[in-house]
Amino acid sequence: MITPTTSASTTTPAADVPQAKEALSSDFETFIKMLTTQAKYQDPLEPIDNSEYAAQLAQFSMVEQQVQSNDLLKALGTQLGSGGIGQLAGWIGMEARTTGPVQFDGAPVTILPTPPVNATAMDLVVHDAQGREVDRGALPISKEPVLWAGVSQSGKPFAAGQYTFTVEGTTSDGNALPSTPAATYARIVEVQTNGTDPQVIFSGGAQASASDITALREGV
Repeated sequence: MITPTTSASTTTPAADVPQAKEALSSDFETFIKMLTTQAKYQDPLEPIDNSEYAAQLAQFSMVEQQVQSNDLLKALGTQLGSGGIGQLAGWIGMEARTTGPVQFDGAPVTILPTPPVNATAMDLVVHDAQGREVDRGALPISKEPVLWAGVSQSGKPFAAGQYTFTVEGTTSDGNALPSTPAATYARIVEVQTNGTDPQVIFSGGAQASASDITALREGV
């Protein structure tokens, strides 16, 4: 049952990074030893050609810079990762707007619909955790929040669990329009790091990328 409301590319595995760094550092040290030995034991009557020596020094400089760059990038990545999750720690306990699955525990859920462009009629469609349509109801063409009571047309309450919401619209001549996701608010209980995009975990176990959160509000 639905009622209106006026509120509402290829990556390198992490395990390979230390090995790659050790291999590069080892090559760097070997190169230094070879260059030093070559300079020490060169024939004074036939010294190393200047252009060849300059090329070796240039190679030496490039290897050194690569080692330093790898160290800098690793330190920067660590700093960004820890800083990002530190900033997101303040989100825990707040409610975030999401179009992903949210937990239904018997209390009405506030839905924020997005009317499809050119729609003259639209329905709110509810799917369960298995992707099955379990409820549908007509909505006015508006972005105003509505309440989903979690009760079927026959009056039977839906089971507790995770549900997602979409809006399906039709044009004046009856043609169906692409569906649009409907947003809801869910309480954040945990923040996790996952590469460069931290994940927020909602009450009930659903999760979303931090970059997909479009609004935050104080938890009720």
